[in-house]
Amino acid sequence: ALSWWFYRAFHQAPLQAFTHLSTSSRSDLMLGAAGPILACAKAPCRHPPRRWGSSPSLSSPKLDEVVLRPSTQRLVKALGEGSRVALSKLITLAESSLPRDRKESSHILSQIASTRASAKPSFRIGFSGVPGVGKSTFIEAFGEMLTKKGHKIAVLAVDPSSKRTGGSILGDKTRMGHLSRNPSAYIRPSPSRGTLGGVARNTTEAILLCEHAGYDLIFVETVGVGQSETAVDNMVDIFVLLALPAGGDELQGMKKGIMEIADLIVINKSDGALETTSKLAKYEYMSALKFVNPKSPHWKTQVMRASAMTGFNLGSVWTTISKFRHQSLVEGEFMNKRARQNEEWVWTLVEEQFRTHLESNPSVNTMLPELLEQVR
Repeated sequence: ALSWWFYRAFHQAPLQAFTHLSTSSRSDLMLGAAGPILACAKAPCRHPPRRWGSSPSLSSPKLDEVVLRPSTQRLVKALGEGSRVALSKLITLAESSLPRDRKESSHILSQIASTRASAKPSFRIGFSGVPGVGKSTFIEAFGEMLTKKGHKIAVLAVDPSSKRTGGSILGDKTRMGHLSRNPSAYIRPSPSRGTLGGVARNTTEAILLCEHAGYDLIFVETVGVGQSETAVDNMVDIFVLLALPAGGDELQGMKKGIMEIADLIVINKSDGALETTSKLAKYEYMSALKFVNPKSPHWKTQVMRASAMTGFNLGSVWTTISKFRHQSLVEGEFMNKRARQNEEWVWTLVEEQFRTHLESNPSVNTMLPELLEQVR
């Protein structure tokens, strides 16, 4: 309904008025209309939302009934039974840009979100780090250990897309050969498709689908990140930053951006010749964290050493994550963060739908080249 309101308020009505304005007036009107929107994005908007029915152009929304295709209905039923094939196909449906697929996916996700509200929540873990830190190797070893404890794990691996061709290698599943054959694990590589923040555009939707399929632990592996790729924190319950034992000026390279959102820092590859170096790196990170404001008054970011190759300290990493989960549940931060994440997701969908409607409108496409020429 919120997306529909934006569509009616800023898409249909203004475009009807644009046809009666000169080129200069159109430019002024677009800039003037963008002002309140940008202001509300930076600070609480002082203008109260218009009530439904207060204007003929903004009447109460009538949502179109979505009738799922028989094949899609079978997939939804199979998803509830834990089918990995159905899960893969429904994630593909959520990633599709076709209008019919998007309608069906939105309808399915809406039903799942309503049913998940009363279900036992899963636990979402985000893994990030610089390229070459061993994210896939660590996730495979960590996942294998947790499946032996009775957990069902879904791994959503984001692969960078080429700016030239738009393609992605999607090789994370190949790297996790053992975990991909584990019946208690599911691995889904997805392209970033130009989305910033180290995640894919439909990662949140994929998380909901995996939870509905019965996976109690959701791993989100981001692309190799540096300083500003922090969007994954709006999708997970705990953010784990993987670091190298001999990263040189890695602390200076990442600075505060990603350090401020890390709940746990794990120095991977702490084995062999790098064991002594990893101990030194641990103290360097602990010292750097003294200058970072903590995310929560109830949790202090921990720094640990581990090795995915030898299995060193993987059990301790899980113990620390479990302690974080228990602490966030006791203090009420777990559900509060989920609520904030849902709010962020709504606005992301609104912005995406708003842009889609604008880009597909013939009137906008007609005037857009001339407007862009004026700002060059």
